[in-house]
Amino acid sequence: MSDESKPGNGPAGPTPQETLDASPEVSGGTEPDATDLAPENTLPADPSQLQPEVVGVRTGMFGVRGTGDTSGYGGLVRPVAMPGGTVRPYGGWFDEFADALEVALAAKDVADAVEKVVVHRGELTLFVRREHLLAVAGLLRDEERLRFELCSGVSGVHYPDDAGRELHAVYHLLSMTHNRRIRLEVVCPDADPHVPSVVAVYPTADWHERETWDFFGIIFDGHPSLTRIEMPDDWPGHPQRKDYPLGGIPVEYKGATIPPPDTRRSYN
Repeated sequence: MSDESKPGNGPAGPTPQETLDASPEVSGGTEPDATDLAPENTLPADPSQLQPEVVGVRTGMFGVRGTGDTSGYGGLVRPVAMPGGTVRPYGGWFDEFADALEVALAAKDVADAVEKVVVHRGELTLFVRREHLLAVAGLLRDEERLRFELCSGVSGVHYPDDAGRELHAVYHLLSMTHNRRIRLEVVCPDADPHVPSVVAVYPTADWHERETWDFFGIIFDGHPSLTRIEMPDDWPGHPQRKDYPLGGIPVEYKGATIPPPDTRRSYN
């Protein structure tokens, strides 16, 4: 079998320009505006051209120091980078969505609510300033062109190297009307881990916010009952933070008891 006949080794196909030059002329109709066909108006931004936000430097394979590692991985030095904002056009329906949201935010006088937009691997994330989270969530749910009716989950992320923005709360939203999914991301410092609760807008976020507080220590202000949901009530710390001790903590099990119904903790 010759090299050209092997799969993937055949003659190179025509370039887009050659294909365009060889196409027969089409008569009739309206010729599209050259501005609409310009690459900058039809193609999403190239992720390789976006500059990440470097927040620190990590040494070793997992950032562990002083372990006497002799594998050679201890010599690795890598930057700790957060995704930078994506420039428009985003591509697909993302631009239509962004236009509708921009109009809605301006009408509510919160045009600066979105800190940045990140489009990565075909998914869109809005970084929202925490003081405007409830306003943005309400618009995303109620505006006819948006209609993200469901919050399918809330999760937390801990970035110890991102000074002043160590804790991130992530909201996964679904539009059943338009069959679209987006994410909201809100950051807060470790020293002030407060984020408004969205339970009033998305009641399904109730237990998700409790779990995020349980594991990461993010306090959701206005939550109807922000109590632990996975760990025991008297558990110290938040075990999914990256500064939580890997060896765990000593625990004294005192035996399980079931209190009378009228003395149990209320979740209402």
